[in-house]
Amino acid sequence: MVASKRNPSRKQDSWIPNRQEIIRIDCNPKMGHEIRNIHPFLVLSPDIFNEKTSLVIGLPMTTAEYNADNPFAVAVGKASGRKAGQISYVLCHQPKSFDWPLRGAKAHPLGTLPDVLFAQVCERLNQIIRLAAP
Repeated sequence: MVASKRNPSRKQDSWIPNRQEIIRIDCNPKMGHEIRNIHPFLVLSPDIFNEKTSLVIGLPMTTAEYNADNPFAVAVGKASGRKAGQISYVLCHQPKSFDWPLRGAKAHPLGTLPDVLFAQVCERLNQIIRLAAP
């Protein structure tokens, strides 16, 4: 379900996370109900913001099965790697900003979220925080 739109001419050492891209990032330390450890993370902020601020704004992803009933989670397809075959969910109720260079963010093998799924995630997030008129 996830398709890559990676720019092959961009060198890894000059890589900057971009909107709609899935990255790996260390979410520790965590508090309360926040997600912890290294997780896939859907980037919402554009690369120009991420480059200028060294921050990335986005939403964590997980394969925790209880999210099938979570009205704030969007199922985005099958996970890869050691979680292959499990459904991956974007947690729209946990928007976060991280200092991506200091947290060792890296491009995720899943690449970028397809447009239709990214639109669903943005719609769900907007239901929570109401940035745009319906």
